[in-house]
Amino acid sequence: MSTSTSRTGFWHRLTHGRSIGFGLEYLGYVTLKHPKVIGILLVLLTVLSVWQVPKANVDGDLLRVYADSGKEYETYKRLADTFGTFENDIYLLVTSPRLTDPAVLERMRELALDLSLNQYAAGTLSAFSLRKPDGQGGTLPAVPEGMVDSSAIAAAMADLQKNDPMMRNLISPDLSGVVMILFPDPELSKGAGTKQMIAELKEMVASYESPDIHVELTGPPIWTAEMLNAAVDDQVKFTIYGFGLGALIALFALRSFWSAILVAATPFIAVLWTMGVVLLIFGSFSFLTIIVTTLVLVICFAESLFFIFNWLAYWRDGIDPDKAIGLTLSHVGPASTLSQLTTLIAFASLGFTPGQGTTEFAYAGVIACTLGFVGIMCFQPLILKLALRLGFKAPKAPNFALTAPVPLAWFLASRFGRLVSTLGAVVTILFIIPYFLIEPRFSFEDVMAEDSSALTAAEQIDQGVGGVAPLYVRVPLKEGVANVGDADFETIKTVHEILEKHLGENKVISAASFKHYADSGFTRDEIFSAVGPFMKRRFVTDDNTQALVTGFMPTIIASNDLKQLVAGIETDLAAANITDAEVGGFRILTSFATDNIVRNLQLALTGSVIINLFVIGFAFMSWRIGLVSVIPNLFPILGTEAYLWLSGAGLQLTTVLALTIAFGIAVNDTIHFLSHYVQERREHRHNHIEAVKQTLDRIGGAIIATTVILCAGTAIVAFSELPQVALFGQLFVTTLALALVGDLFILPALLVAGGRFFHPLGGIKMADAPHPLDEPDEPAPAGRTAPGE
Repeated sequence: MSTSTSRTGFWHRLTHGRSIGFGLEYLGYVTLKHPKVIGILLVLLTVLSVWQVPKANVDGDLLRVYADSGKEYETYKRLADTFGTFENDIYLLVTSPRLTDPAVLERMRELALDLSLNQYAAGTLSAFSLRKPDGQGGTLPAVPEGMVDSSAIAAAMADLQKNDPMMRNLISPDLSGVVMILFPDPELSKGAGTKQMIAELKEMVASYESPDIHVELTGPPIWTAEMLNAAVDDQVKFTIYGFGLGALIALFALRSFWSAILVAATPFIAVLWTMGVVLLIFGSFSFLTIIVTTLVLVICFAESLFFIFNWLAYWRDGIDPDKAIGLTLSHVGPASTLSQLTTLIAFASLGFTPGQGTTEFAYAGVIACTLGFVGIMCFQPLILKLALRLGFKAPKAPNFALTAPVPLAWFLASRFGRLVSTLGAVVTILFIIPYFLIEPRFSFEDVMAEDSSALTAAEQIDQGVGGVAPLYVRVPLKEGVANVGDADFETIKTVHEILEKHLGENKVISAASFKHYADSGFTRDEIFSAVGPFMKRRFVTDDNTQALVTGFMPTIIASNDLKQLVAGIETDLAAANITDAEVGGFRILTSFATDNIVRNLQLALTGSVIINLFVIGFAFMSWRIGLVSVIPNLFPILGTEAYLWLSGAGLQLTTVLALTIAFGIAVNDTIHFLSHYVQERREHRHNHIEAVKQTLDRIGGAIIATTVILCAGTAIVAFSELPQVALFGQLFVTTLALALVGDLFILPALLVAGGRFFHPLGGIKMADAPHPLDEPDEPAPAGRTAPGE
């Protein structure tokens, strides 16, 4: 190789199209040339991240996930801005086997009073806070005070439960319990205030617990807190167990403690950087962006293992370990860069899906991929150089147990290549069928912890009284007179009856709920006066231009059933000529918006897969390489979607995210395999068959070790208390296992079976391609294949 050729300059080589990493891996060569400068910059980034990490928190506001996701969000926002909503309300289910005992009843009344005096309460609603007209322009407590006879209490409570529409939602039919509702002050309860409010309420109700009284808290803030705690616990477990198991398996694979530490160091620092930068930009994690730490951990573990495997292999081949770092960078760097780039494209594509949650997730994913790339290109070489200075010695050859499947893969590829490749292609094509059949699915039960006491309490409220899952109908009023005109009242009454038709009796509240008092001769002015200004605003706006009718659905309702319910209500409203009414609610938002988001995410992921296959072909400057990568990359994604379809799990937010991350791993292994295959053909002048075998021997163990480490580290998530998170873990392991089959068995078989189809790759001209062991003025990244096939 001529000196003049090796000195042609990096940008000249890049513009002549010889780097499958598009020259981005040059950052690694800059690191080797200026280690102190890059080291200082990395230290500054680490200090910034360490400074941010103590501020880490997960924003439990689910609206952040669905914000700007479509018309359902806009409808819900209008409802919330106009009336406030019940989605932030906290429900207390107070049960007692002796509710009609005078002492027990008065103790419950004291609890209701304490609740109303709580600093976080903007208002409360209970059987003890409601009042009724006294017929003389004043009001009386709905539950009479001072009763001393159990039978009189039972009669009074039964009368209220039967005849007062509001009381039907607050007193259980068998008189075994009552429901109290706290309407939180939005300013005091926002952010960290919700956690403090819940803690204070739990402390308060604990003082009322006795053999005669049991209090259970439920409602959306409690559910969110449970989900948040479970999500944070899962993330901590995953990070700890992921690192621990990953390091242990790396120790088993490499048979060296310090080699395992070197493998785990880059993922650790990349996770730290990602947390710091995401917190700096967004201020907190959401339920979606917190998954990004999983992404960077997984991707960097895989890339770090590939890097260490190759570096140790060159070292064992007799190459100086310091020079082996540069050689590994020139061989593995371009493939690592391309795999990070394809994963980045997959995440960037998700940013085109409507919704603040998915947009933030896409941005956070791009940040994670970028920082993971910096970790591999900069931190990895520096930590290896440091290890050598500290006396690190080359370990023994990798454990045979992890390379045991490699001979089988070669046997199947060399003896049954056409059969294996044909089966792989046919199965992949068959997997396309479920892709078009699978439907989005959202169930509230799937996002709650399996042993949630708050969910159990909510279901008890569903069975006995109104419920905790509201559906709203906003009704424009035409008369605009104080306390609702007659014509407008009839409209409200019609909407009320329509909701009762679909939800059942005692499941709807509105201004028309007080028919019992109206029939008794009380005017609407007297009724609204008894209700009070705070509760009146839940029914009619202060300017009397809009009314709200609220129905309560079952807490657990499938998204398809909810869609049918909404469709039925809208049909009946149209039939009643109430065309300007608007149906909404948070549960409607989550069901409809989730379906739309998941559909868009699926399309975005599909588009990114197709784009990335073209990117791979373009990077290698070979349409043959692009074509052969199709089956190994589609096989795990479509196979996992087929599993979802067969199991009935359907597509959910977390399933699409799991597929996105797993696709990054699948592409990672494929790119490394093809990159090494091309290098064997180009640099070592091996023929087609020899190149496939050498590639399997060289990196087959790394692919297996990567998959085992990631599966073991992720398997812990499959035991999460949150069903969606558990499903995430199951799908992740499934996809990785299928990706291993695709890259270790199907891809070599496709290459061998292709025979002459891939022979033109051997005709690549190498006259002006520098060898990695040369020392040019500017380091040369690994080459692309030539375009002329």
